[in-house]
Amino acid sequence: MPLKDRITEDMKAAMRAKDQPRLSAVRLLLAAMKQKEVDERVELADADVLAIIEKMIKQRRESIAQYESAGRKDLAGVEQFELKVLSEYLPQQLSETEIAEAIAAALAESGAAGVKDMGKVMALLKPRMAGRADMGKVSALVKARLSA
Repeated sequence: MPLKDRITEDMKAAMRAKDQPRLSAVRLLLAAMKQKEVDERVELADADVLAIIEKMIKQRRESIAQYESAGRKDLAGVEQFELKVLSEYLPQQLSETEIAEAIAAALAESGAAGVKDMGKVMALLKPRMAGRADMGKVSALVKARLSA
């Protein structure tokens, strides 16, 4: 089942169960998806939906940090719940060893010699790891490998 259809079905299930917090989180995701479809006049594929989910997860993490530093545990709790709901739609996350193996393969494939070649390596890794790893962490690992 396409990811978009799964999200729509989850919204319907949340409505039937009268699960208001979950319904709210799923509706936020559907609204972001619809906005992208309307803006770009395209039908979203699973990869596009994953990109939207990753962006929303990043926003939630930043919001949680800001709310916690401001002492607003109530708002941080809402964001954490939304983060949990959004994370359910991501594919199985890669382990540390799988990430290390993928980085090693991309380094060998691109022939990267130094930090200046980081863009080539990341261009290879991004489509392979989309939604399955935190690309910020992957980028830091690649940079560390190329700097050494």
